[in-house]
Amino acid sequence: MKSLQIDYQKAEQFKMKIVFLPLMDTLLKELRKELFNLKRQLTQLRIRVVGWQRVDEYFSDVQVATAGDDVVLRYANQALKTQVEKLLIEQINK
Repeated sequence: MKSLQIDYQKAEQFKMKIVFLPLMDTLLKELRKELFNLKRQLTQLRIRVVGWQRVDEYFSDVQVATAGDDVVLRYANQALKTQVEKLLIEQINK
């Protein structure tokens, strides 16, 4: 969401913004709905994301609280970026 919002601001400067901005608006709207639904599902499972911290340029840690324990999960930033790009492409192609 954050990356798309930043890119949206840059797209406002495009000469062809009339083409890109409506697409980005629709995508952001759909992503907000999906994010809300996913957060609701996590809440029902008593799971919440406590924090997200960038370790270095390659890894990030996500602290997750569950009903019984707190867990820190480490993710490779490039793998996350690639996965998000795939999900966005799928969303656009729907």
